[in-house]
Order: sequence, then C-alpha cells, then structure tokens
Amino acid sequence: MIRHLTQSQFVRFVATGGVAATVNFGSRIVLNRWMSFSVAVCLAYVAGMITAFVLARWLVFGAGEQSAQKSATIFVGVNLFAIAQTWLVTMALANYVLPAIGVEMHVREIAHAIGVLAPVFSSYFGHKRWSFR
Repeated sequence: MIRHLTQSQFVRFVATGGVAATVNFGSRIVLNRWMSFSVAVCLAYVAGMITAFVLARWLVFGAGEQSAQKSATIFVGVNLFAIAQTWLVTMALANYVLPAIGVEMHVREIAHAIGVLAPVFSSYFGHKRWSFR
C-alpha cells in the first residue's frame, strides 16, 4: 500500500506541494509584518512556486524532454493561473465569506490556507501536460 502511494505521481505532487505550501504560508506570515496582506500573499506565492518547481522537477515529473529554462517558463505560466485562483479565493474568504459566517479569529490564516489549496488539481494537470512533458 505505502509502496503504491509513493509510486503515484499525483501523491508525490501533493506531498511536494505540501512542502511548497508550507513555504508559501510561512513566508506570508513573515512578509505580512512589513507589507500589506494582499502583497504578502502574492510574494509568498512566488517563494512557494520556486520551492514547488525544484521539488516537482526533482521528485515528481523529472526533467522531461525540455530544458529547465523552458520548463520553468511554462511552470510560471501555469502558476499565473494558480496565483489568480489563490489570491481570489483568499481575498473572498478573508474579506467576505468568513466574516459573513461569523469567523472572527485567524481569518487571514484560514483564508490563505484554503486559498493555497485551491489550485491543486489545475496545477497538477497543467504541470504534467505542459511544464514537465
């Protein structure tokens, strides 16, 4: 069972994505000390994206047929869509949804955590099909 899970490309993607999400989430908290929440969410996403690229190329998809530079360029393109998803979900939850349902504590943290998870499937298929083919 464990062997099957470690052989699953999607499971490896989710695991390495978890590491990248932790970098994203943690750096947002640190960056938020010096800048607005909205800007910190975007810059933290970049830190997570760099982590995700390195781990995905190394542990999930491999080098593939294209150069690292081409993969990185396409990776950024796929992530432009993902960062839009992350930002929209995070901002909607933090500014509207969570306050509307009465959540008062850790609103930004909850919103950002959910926002970071939002593009899991679109990112997997985008990277599998284009970034690391």
